[in-house]
Amino acid sequence: MSQAPVLPSSAMPASIALDSVAKADEAQRIQLLDDPQEWAAFSLPEKTRAGCWSSSVVFEGMHCAACAITLEDALRSVPGVDSVQINAASHRGRIVWSPEVTRPSAWMRSVERFGYKAIPANDAHAHERRRQEARRMVWRLAVAALCMMQVMMYATPVYVSEPGDITPEMVHLLRWASWVLSLPVVFFSCTPFLRSAWRDLRHRQVSMDLPVALGMVVTFVVSSIGTFEPAGPFGAEVYFDSLTMFVFFLLMGRWLELRMRDRTAGALEAVLNRLPDSVRKRLPGGRWDLVSIRRLAVGDVIEVLPGEALAGDGLVLAGQTQVDEALLTGESVPLVRQAGDRVIAGSHNLSGTIEVQIEQVGTATRYAQIVALMESASLSKPSMALLVDRWAKPFLIAVLLASLASAIYWWPTDPAHALMVAVAVLIVTCPCALSLATPAAMLASAGALARSGVLVRRMEALQNLASIDTVIFDKTGTLTRDAFEVARTHTREGVSQDQALQWAASLARHSLHPVSRALWSEARRRALAEGRLSALESETAQAVSETAGQGVSGVLTVSGQALNLRLGSAAYCQAPVYEGTHLQVSLADGGGWIATFELAEEVRPEAAAVATALKHLGLQLKVLSGDAQSAVAQVASLVGIDDARGACSPQDKLQAVQAWQAQGHRVAMVGDGLNDGPVLAGADVSFALGQALPLAQSKADFVLMGGQLQVLVQTLLRSRQTLRIVKQNLVWAAVYNAACIPLALMGWLPAWAAGLGMALSSLLVVLNALRLSQDLASSTPAA
Repeated sequence: MSQAPVLPSSAMPASIALDSVAKADEAQRIQLLDDPQEWAAFSLPEKTRAGCWSSSVVFEGMHCAACAITLEDALRSVPGVDSVQINAASHRGRIVWSPEVTRPSAWMRSVERFGYKAIPANDAHAHERRRQEARRMVWRLAVAALCMMQVMMYATPVYVSEPGDITPEMVHLLRWASWVLSLPVVFFSCTPFLRSAWRDLRHRQVSMDLPVALGMVVTFVVSSIGTFEPAGPFGAEVYFDSLTMFVFFLLMGRWLELRMRDRTAGALEAVLNRLPDSVRKRLPGGRWDLVSIRRLAVGDVIEVLPGEALAGDGLVLAGQTQVDEALLTGESVPLVRQAGDRVIAGSHNLSGTIEVQIEQVGTATRYAQIVALMESASLSKPSMALLVDRWAKPFLIAVLLASLASAIYWWPTDPAHALMVAVAVLIVTCPCALSLATPAAMLASAGALARSGVLVRRMEALQNLASIDTVIFDKTGTLTRDAFEVARTHTREGVSQDQALQWAASLARHSLHPVSRALWSEARRRALAEGRLSALESETAQAVSETAGQGVSGVLTVSGQALNLRLGSAAYCQAPVYEGTHLQVSLADGGGWIATFELAEEVRPEAAAVATALKHLGLQLKVLSGDAQSAVAQVASLVGIDDARGACSPQDKLQAVQAWQAQGHRVAMVGDGLNDGPVLAGADVSFALGQALPLAQSKADFVLMGGQLQVLVQTLLRSRQTLRIVKQNLVWAAVYNAACIPLALMGWLPAWAAGLGMALSSLLVVLNALRLSQDLASSTPAA
């Protein structure tokens, strides 16, 4: 294939040369993303589709729900792209694609053909791009403001003077001056709208910029004709003042939307960008070397200076400091960490230099799980937002048809007036406020919740939470702390308590359940005191499996003999039940019952206050637990909950929730997320305490990162406030359109007033949603 001749750089204009270099660099950057080693930086293997990857990207150039629909259609048309989710408010997207069929460069270029740009969510230059975009927006706004004031100065004498006060020559001169001052507005300030509209026309698409741009062009053309031909059909009046005013108002509204989006998405951005690009790693000779974070592996030792972020989960080997984990756990107070303590990726070192041995990196860290949850939330759309998105394009088409109809109706009377009526209809009916009403409020609320340690997995849950009337609590690890103490041990004849505990620990070490952790911790404590810790850790069961809500089973070899052990409830182990209120867990083998451990548990100090606050909000409270009825009833009475059921399997819990739902109740479930998967998934809304489980395994809609129950009340209040503000926004958008559209159709609404109304309606929606961006502690009553 022959190549086109390349002009020497001296033969090209400087602007064209720079533009060519920028495009070549951009193409090379996109091509580099096809390297499989680069995928992990912005993608994860998709668990639900074998062999596929899920990529998180940010889109530049989009402004509305119609843009999101256009992008989704463009990406779905690429062979190998399995699914696409794009949020118009956050400008973020999730693309699931097959590396056997396509590469990132292919689907990224598919959106470039429509005038948009896809950037990896963690792109190092994303922040700088946003700053440049904001800077360009400010320049366009400043030019529009300056020209608007000058044009208004020239237009005012014509409006306020009496007939004959100003000569026709002077009026004509003022028109020419206004036309000259309108040129920078049209060819600089209006560029985003015109470029977007031209893109829509070329690709036969519709976005909210199309009617706005048509209004700008029609106004400028009609006014220019009136300036060049004062005696012509459009010479009676010019509208440069209206043009510059509504361009200024629209740019002001868009700039405020940009600021709001950056603020409401700030929590997500802050979490996504917490990891350092490089770390100081200790080499075998003891020397420290600066390496990329991608080269970090489990077992490496790194040095973390004050002000730096932790690159992985690990163990502090030397030094003492304070760390900030606020964005990861909701803990606002700096925490002291010293040798022997564990630290988590994404937390900030505040005061001292520490040496950390890495235990988890990459997707295995708690930080990566938090990022995955927050990205999922930023992409999800509640039902109200989906409804608006579905009607966005049909509504815009209806706007264009209404504008055309109004022009045809008024044309016989006055062609110039007919065109300005059509312009007013185009601008005033643009559904920016309607499309922003729901996602702006939801994103602002989710950002505030994230800063307070509550991760929202589904935006739909914020909408559903406001309407619940029943809250169900699990007991262990939820109403009680997830730390237990072995209070008493019963064993069968011939088995010592220490031996029974050691056998139970061989199974318990494989489970994350609070009971299992308590048994393993107690066995390690005794073994450490007796100097046999290594023997305990070497004695581990094989073929271990866990039955949710029942217990753990496995095979342990003791003195050459294989024991088929089971650890769990009395029913699971066919063990006796002892009188008392303590939680009981039993151990059995093929020969029957071996031992029963009574575990003392402590009720969370905030549980009673949370229950009281929820009752004051008019909610019914219940407890469902797999523990013995006596232990469940005791904890429920201490907390202040009357309806408590014990000895419930996961299936029993799910059936109970479904029965209440069948009676018309809206149910929220609060659990530790370990054995509550079915009921968490089956409830209308679900909460899991984040410290009790690997976040990636959670089935909950909300994850309480700090493990504190009091934020449950604040989250409920925030959801009600969010729904209230969403309804206010939707009502305002509907009332605004219902009032202004008839005025525009009758010719009573000038173009500048239409632009002002459109900008103010969007601004009101944004400012109303911005009230939700306050942190929970400052905007809601404490539990």
